[in-house]
Amino acid sequence: METGQRQDQRTATERRRHELLEAADRVVLRDGPEASMNAIAAEAGITKPILYRHFGDKSGLYRALAKRHTDALLATLRNALDSPGDRRDRVEATLHAYLAAIETRPQVYRFLMHPADPSPDGERGFDVGRHQVPLLRRMGEDLAEVIAERLDLGPDSHQVARAWGHGIVGMMYAAGDWWLGERPFSRDQLVRSLADLLWGRLSAADDRAGSRGL
Repeated sequence: METGQRQDQRTATERRRHELLEAADRVVLRDGPEASMNAIAAEAGITKPILYRHFGDKSGLYRALAKRHTDALLATLRNALDSPGDRRDRVEATLHAYLAAIETRPQVYRFLMHPADPSPDGERGFDVGRHQVPLLRRMGEDLAEVIAERLDLGPDSHQVARAWGHGIVGMMYAAGDWWLGERPFSRDQLVRSLADLLWGRLSAADDRAGSRGL
């Protein structure tokens, strides 16, 4: 097969994969963690074997959807970290960005983070449990990289940044999950409370030379 034909085939495959992910997203927005391969195949107008051909299995489709939404969330968090204002303002903007993401698309959040109960026909939703930790770890490593780039945290700066990155992600996840389920007060109040908790050493850290700061 000539190079141009192979490229055209790859482009067509990527386009089809994108269309299938769009269909999967529509089902997730409707059904949340109860989204099933049957429903996604029906939404896309194909059979399950064709869906498996593109993603391998249910786990492959979950990973593709998780990457898609995590990429978008991380871009949003980075934009918040780069927003105008002082460091406290940017910390609060980042917390707001995360909480707004899970509040405005709760079905997507539940799909990514909460396992589904078996459906009446015996089919389970996606196996969230074994993918949840890698997803959170990826977010923690990405945030750690941003912190290490921007703050001078002393001789062990890289390791401290990793501890902070994973700790902040864990805090946002646990607090956000509780808040989304109970809604005991406003998002603004939760943001202020979490920012107060973070503010100790973060307020005193120096910006790293040549960085944009945090």
